[in-house]
Amino acid sequence: MAGPLTSLKILDFSTLLPGPFATLLLGDMGADIIRIEAPNRPDILRETPPMVGQHSAAHATLNRNKRSLGLNLKHSAAPILIKKLVQTYDIVIEQFRPGVMDRLGVGYAALKEANPRLIYCAITGYGQTGPYRDRAGHDNNYLALSGLMSHSGRLDTGPHPQGTQIADIGGGSYGAVVGILGAVIHRLYTDEGQFLDVAMLDGAIAWNAMAGANFLSGGELPSYESWLLNGGTHYGYYRTADGRYLSVSALEPQFWQGFCKAIERPDLIPRLTHAGPEMRRVRDEIAGVMLTKTLDEWLAIFDPLDACVEPVLNLAEMSEHPQVQAREMIVPVPNENGTLNQIAHPIKYSATPTDYQFSGVALGQHTQEILHELGYATAQIEQLQADGLFG
Repeated sequence: MAGPLTSLKILDFSTLLPGPFATLLLGDMGADIIRIEAPNRPDILRETPPMVGQHSAAHATLNRNKRSLGLNLKHSAAPILIKKLVQTYDIVIEQFRPGVMDRLGVGYAALKEANPRLIYCAITGYGQTGPYRDRAGHDNNYLALSGLMSHSGRLDTGPHPQGTQIADIGGGSYGAVVGILGAVIHRLYTDEGQFLDVAMLDGAIAWNAMAGANFLSGGELPSYESWLLNGGTHYGYYRTADGRYLSVSALEPQFWQGFCKAIERPDLIPRLTHAGPEMRRVRDEIAGVMLTKTLDEWLAIFDPLDACVEPVLNLAEMSEHPQVQAREMIVPVPNENGTLNQIAHPIKYSATPTDYQFSGVALGQHTQEILHELGYATAQIEQLQADGLFG
């Protein structure tokens, strides 16, 4: 398999989104991923419509390039098998609440004894410490507590649900990938493994990159529509005559001038630096102008210009967009029915291009193959199957 991470071997105990998206990225980069799945408690994402063959489209995408080992983690033989696996699959990622893996006999302390070089990444909502360590949560809870939603919204409506899982992916998935790769580099020089405590709340807090810096340095508390990029200026989305939307980001003077001329409102040019109620009036005037033409009519005006104005596309339009196609961001991935179109890995490698081997597979599809690789004979595997180790 191609990719810059072909030397990494990872055991993935996670379900749903944050952990699987992290190992999707790592697998796309060439890491050898074995997904440990409990047959008696399968990932509910497998059965979340729409379905593609035996599992959902989301599951088939999030679990591409990963082999599946069906394993009853409550079986007394499970820790023995997992400790054999971590001799070579020396990176573990899991997403249980704190303490669950310890109770199953496969937490960091137990697995570190089997392999001191182990890198063990635990993704949770609130982390392994603090009064919220055992508290349940979802993406909008982490965003709410992070402070992000106190300045992401409109004055009249406040915060609103996002179209993607910012804390789950931005804090959990990417936090795990960055942490694992950092730990791998550390291990290369020291031969030392470590425990990675990745909290989705912590990741969401870190996304307050600009507003957080301003507050912590000078006490400036951001609110809705209070600064450059959160609605305090004309920067935003505007409805067109046919109910579509344009994104307008003409912040710099040269872009602002081109934008104002394009909408035949050069009188707005000197009003760029105004703030507060005056800026809201400018925004309202822009909104009124935008309503006079359809999206296609505005695109005919703005496409030839460099004014930072783009249409809000739906997913069908996005997948057909010439820039998206030129970047090959939609790729056919082999599955049991031929191929399945999926969103591609977002990074382009000149020397180690991504190899899309297969989409998500049936639960436990590679169990016998993996055990044979560990040295188990067919008769031993059949006995373990009869004993209920694999569900």
